[in-house]
Amino acid sequence: MTEQARILLIDDDPDFLESTKAVLESRYEVVTASTPQEGLDKALAESPNLIICDVIMPEIDGFTVADRLKQEKQLSRVPLLMLTSLAARRKETNIPRDRGVSLQAEDYIDKPVAPDALLATVESWLSKAQAWESV
Repeated sequence: MTEQARILLIDDDPDFLESTKAVLESRYEVVTASTPQEGLDKALAESPNLIICDVIMPEIDGFTVADRLKQEKQLSRVPLLMLTSLAARRKETNIPRDRGVSLQAEDYIDKPVAPDALLATVESWLSKAQAWESV
């Protein structure tokens, strides 16, 4: 991408939010939100190029956030990555692994994720989004 992409990171874990922001800031502008509602508000205000959202959060879960984001015309084509520790809690929650994808999230990545793998996934989806814009 010619200009620095803006990534919105939504997660209620302050340590994860800070460490993941530090990884992403090596290449991108990063906007963070520590609550689902703050994430929805910032998504509309900040016009991100990509959104990374945790699944398990209080009050509003990441699947609901995904649904609301994709209902917004200006955000409907913004790639959404579901990043979560859900794999470790799958039996506890009874949520299938592919639920994020079925809810219009472009990818679903289990925590913990290595910094290089996260950066590669983000770059791949930003490239795809840029190709979508030219169609």
